[in-house]
Amino acid sequence: SNVTVNVFILDQNDNVPVILYPVSTNGSAEGVEEISRNANAGHLVTKIRAYDADIGYNGWLLFSLQEVSDHSLFGLDRYTGQIRTLRSFTETDEAQHKLLILVKDNGNVSLSATATVIVKVVEPKEAFAASDEKNAVKDEEESNVTYYLIITLGSVSVLFVISIIVLIVMQCSKSTDYSSKYLQDTNYDGTLCHSIQYRSGDKRYIIGSTIVPGSNGNTLVIPDRRRRESGE
Repeated sequence: SNVTVNVFILDQNDNVPVILYPVSTNGSAEGVEEISRNANAGHLVTKIRAYDADIGYNGWLLFSLQEVSDHSLFGLDRYTGQIRTLRSFTETDEAQHKLLILVKDNGNVSLSATATVIVKVVEPKEAFAASDEKNAVKDEEESNVTYYLIITLGSVSVLFVISIIVLIVMQCSKSTDYSSKYLQDTNYDGTLCHSIQYRSGDKRYIIGSTIVPGSNGNTLVIPDRRRRESGE
């Protein structure tokens, strides 16, 4: 008799969530974010990124704020990990805020990891200066790429011109083999036949004329083949 046994492999929640951002250093994930004081409500401060090697429900991650200096100022999306401002800043708000985020999976026995975000509130001028510095670095990188591209195109153009010049010189340096041969023959009717052969490369050209004795040398006589054939 035959017996069918179905084996179901269940995932065990044995992997701790890993924080991708902020980047972990010395075993702790901590990042610093700067935000302008004139930022409006709903402004995206940063996003916590994490993953879990478990599959199914055990790999689902939830985010929560464990510690925050001002609960009325920052909010955290439970499913996406986005941190946003809940209101605008005032003059009485502190210049630095510390947020502790807990990331846990959805296993029966939840495993978790934490990340720390330091939010620095800067004046608009300082925020613009930081933005200008980042843009300057980006522009410098783009200018370097453009410089190398120009050098590459110039080199290709020079090589192309040199190739054309070499081809022209090779064509001009080819020796043209011209040879001529003067042939003299006498036809059956007593006329004198002159022909000149020209050779150019593999081609051969023959130019011939018939001169009647006693006539001008510039007179060209075409033999009458019909009379010759009737005489035969």
